Order: sequence, then C-alpha cells, then structure tokens
Amino acid sequence: MKVLAVGDVVGEAGIDTLHGLLRRVKREHGADFVIVNGENAAGRGIMPKQADDIFSAGADIITLGNHAFSKQQIAPYLDEHPDVLRPANLAPQSPGRGWGVFDGPQGLRLLVMNLIGRCDMHYGPDNPFLCADKILREAAGQYDIALAEIHANATSEKLAMGYYLDGRAAAVWGTHTHVQTADNRVNPKGAGYITDIGMTGPVVSVLGVCVEQSVAMFRGDLTEYFKTAPGDCALSGAVFTIGRDGRCASVARVWERWAVR
Repeated sequence: MKVLAVGDVVGEAGIDTLHGLLRRVKREHGADFVIVNGENAAGRGIMPKQADDIFSAGADIITLGNHAFSKQQIAPYLDEHPDVLRPANLAPQSPGRGWGVFDGPQGLRLLVMNLIGRCDMHYGPDNPFLCADKILREAAGQYDIALAEIHANATSEKLAMGYYLDGRAAAVWGTHTHVQTADNRVNPKGAGYITDIGMTGPVVSVLGVCVEQSVAMFRGDLTEYFKTAPGDCALSGAVFTIGRDGRCASVARVWERWAVR
C-alpha cells in the first residue's frame, strides 16, 4: 500500500495546483490513499467550499492544524464530515474529530490521527504524546495500520514523535513549517518518517506569502496585510510504501511544479 501525504495547501493557488497535479502524482507514484493538509486553503483557515474543492481534487482525508478554526464557518462542516480531521489534542469540546478509522486499499482499515505540537505554538493543546497513546488504546482492534500527522513548529518535537510512535504507526510526518525537509527515512522499528512534507502553493514566496510583504514585516512594517504570492506553484509531500505487516519499506519525497496559466 502507498500513502501520499500532501503538505499545507495555501490559498486558491494551492487548490488550483491540487486540481492540476494531484491525480497525476497519485497515478505516477501508485498511491492508494491520499491525505492533504488543508488548513491554509482559505489563506488562513479553511471554508467548506475549499474543503469540498480539496476532496474533488482527489483527497481521501483532509487534516488541519493551528488555523483549524480561523474560519468559524468550518465548525458545522467538521461535525458533519469525519474525513476532515482537526488536531486530536485540542480541547475535547472542539467541533469535529481528531482521528478516525477509514477503509483503505486491499481491505485494510487505516487509523489516521492528527496531532498538534506544543513547542512555540501557544494554542494550549493537550500533550500530543499522551493523546497518541489514548487514541491507540481507544482504537485497539479496530484498525490494521496507523498513520500520524504532527502539525508542529519544533523539529525536535516532530522527531521525538517519530520515534515515540515507531513500531506502533506505519508512518509519521510533520506539517506546519511549509518547508520540505530532506530527512525522509524508515525508523528502526518500521515507521516511515519525515520532519516536514512542505506546502502546496507559490514557489517564489515566503511560506506562500508575497515576498515583498513578508520582507516588509521583518523590516518592521506591521501595516501590510499578507496576500498569497502570485506565480508558479508546487505540490509538495511524501509517499510512504507500507506492507500489510504495518512496517514502512520506503519514504519518497514529492515536489512537482505547476505552471500557472
């Protein structure tokens, strides 16, 4: 089985890139199951329309992160769509779900959990490590293969999670920084891992934002309103090749450019 995880979709440009590339990338890599982080699909947060657009592009699951509720209109949608996962370790009264068991290829049952880090995030989530333990206990006997996304700022926290779930999850990947890392590997007990799968959005940008606006902010101008950068985009992610025994055989980075017409 091959799982394709796609990095944070940024704005309408990112959604257009998904529609232009995702099905081809899925076909070329032989991916059976696609998980897309959509938390920036509306620039900051996600609206129901953008979630529908991501599904129509070919996603099986949408994950969110620290901007999960930046657009309040998404709250009812989360309650109605178990295939859109906000971070599991947010307050228990938060709308939606943070994990689920889904039908995968070859009759496999896939546990997908979405976690958010605590280092330098300032959103008051519960401990993601203890949350992962709780999910695995609650889902015991209901799944064949476990997959985990950790939406976090600190590379150390993501690395620690990769080792913490090694032998219990088949794949662990990071999101949030929008920069793809080059440490894709299989950990000692069989968990495929990469610290960050990057973003799907404008290539010439600062994390998807117009270069000039971002530079102005770092120079001290706080009056600029961030806009998604123009120009060509790229789809960034990773493909995990997983056996029926729940061990990952390989992790391949994906980065495909999309020429804006």
